[in-house]
Amino acid sequence: MPAEHDSCELLRAIARYPSGDATRQIYQLVDKVRDWDSLLSLAQEHRVLPMLFSRFADMGPAVPPAVQDRLQAEYHRNVFHCLANAVELISVLKAFDHERIPAMPFKGVVLAASIYHNLTARSAGDLDLLIHYRDLARATAILLERGYELKTPMHEDGTPAGPGHYECHFERQRDGMVVELRWMLELTQPRFRRNLGMDWVWPQRRTAIVAGTEVPDMNCEIKLLVLCMHGSKHIWSRLIWICDVAQLLNVSPDLDWQEVIEEAKRSGLWRALALGILLAHRVAGAAVPQATLRRFESDTTARRLAQLIQDNLFDAPCSPPPGRMPYNVQLLGFDDRLKMLFSPDFLQPNVRDRAAIPLPKSLYALYYLIRPFRILWDRSAR
Repeated sequence: MPAEHDSCELLRAIARYPSGDATRQIYQLVDKVRDWDSLLSLAQEHRVLPMLFSRFADMGPAVPPAVQDRLQAEYHRNVFHCLANAVELISVLKAFDHERIPAMPFKGVVLAASIYHNLTARSAGDLDLLIHYRDLARATAILLERGYELKTPMHEDGTPAGPGHYECHFERQRDGMVVELRWMLELTQPRFRRNLGMDWVWPQRRTAIVAGTEVPDMNCEIKLLVLCMHGSKHIWSRLIWICDVAQLLNVSPDLDWQEVIEEAKRSGLWRALALGILLAHRVAGAAVPQATLRRFESDTTARRLAQLIQDNLFDAPCSPPPGRMPYNVQLLGFDDRLKMLFSPDFLQPNVRDRAAIPLPKSLYALYYLIRPFRILWDRSAR
């Protein structure tokens, strides 16, 4: 069912706040909202309820009291969750540091504290930590001692089961806390391997203040690439991810654009960066230098994808853009597409290949020839 037009426009205005036009539009659109349940559900889906609460705080009777009460209750719940996350993050980092395990937190409360300057400004989620793979066993032992359970299936040798696993998922039953340990960040599915791990983010680290405590944080240039990588991987299906990029740009006037662009090209993230910047500019009004913006707009594929995502942001989030080439392949440049085409994970036939063209077992070797064409031309490869 399509989202209510005025609710969608109101959330778009919320994303562009505090520009003067957005502020006036918010006041105008609030008077047009007829289905407040739909608006709140949409805001929850896009993880912008804290923003909605803060924007509505001074609107008085224009927002029904029952809606204000619901927003306030959600806000308080999120504040509690954020503070609990912050306390646990600091404790885990201290435990890791005691065992000389470097760990880089990203997303979550660290992102909120570093770019919004308020750790409760975003909806709280899991604790995400990037570590060296060599430290996985010791980090796992620490989390198990803290009452977490490892939920990721593992082989007997301690490696995650399944091809391409770069993370371990931990849950603690007594308080619902969730920790994700990762040792590599990736953009595409099937995974296109690049060494985007601690060796990428740690040498240029800085610090952020979370609940009065210094914690490691990515520098602005790497953080921008990570945000664009994450949003692009998930087809920018949540408004908050676009707002995050816009907010980072707004609070980073000294951002080194040349370094960002060069690093994006080195790490295979050029199109993800271009897509994130175009969406942040178009949807959330992020200020981007004109010369830099023209460079991103010159990428025809990024420009087309940005328009499709923008048009479907509320009615069909996470829908793969139309076209015969899969979305994850469109994110890559020509050279990277060739590298992915001949990577072991990419060439390994699977059940979809066998379903596309049934062959007798004696001819199964032909699936190694069939698979590249099936992946590139069959959108079911997503």
